[in-house]
Amino acid sequence: VQLQASGGGLVQAGGSLRLSCAASGRTFASYVMGWLRQAPGKEREFVATISRSGGITYYADSVKGRFTISRDNAKNTVYLQMNSLKPQDTAVYYCAASESRVPVTTARGFRSWGQGTQVTVSS
Repeated sequence: VQLQASGGGLVQAGGSLRLSCAASGRTFASYVMGWLRQAPGKEREFVATISRSGGITYYADSVKGRFTISRDNAKNTVYLQMNSLKPQDTAVYYCAASESRVPVTTARGFRSWGQGTQVTVSS
């Protein structure tokens, strides 16, 4: 599966952004999807994941209550709605796909990756 992320940008603290990730290739609905991020000098970290049907989601504690992951299998797209953004949310955000049967909460659990989109939150 090929993934293309978009929607990043520069936003002030407290603002919102919506990331999108369009998938092509094999059947999108057969993949668990996730969002991960990597800040400068840090390891890539898990942000959110969603099951194949969209009925199950998991979030990192640092974004719980502020971020929402969703998917539209008819459009082959997964989204990440980010509200109440903080400067510490600044990172390159990646969408990723896994052939796992259950949601994945680690970076190494994902096989396919998009190219990343930069999110910068100013204080």
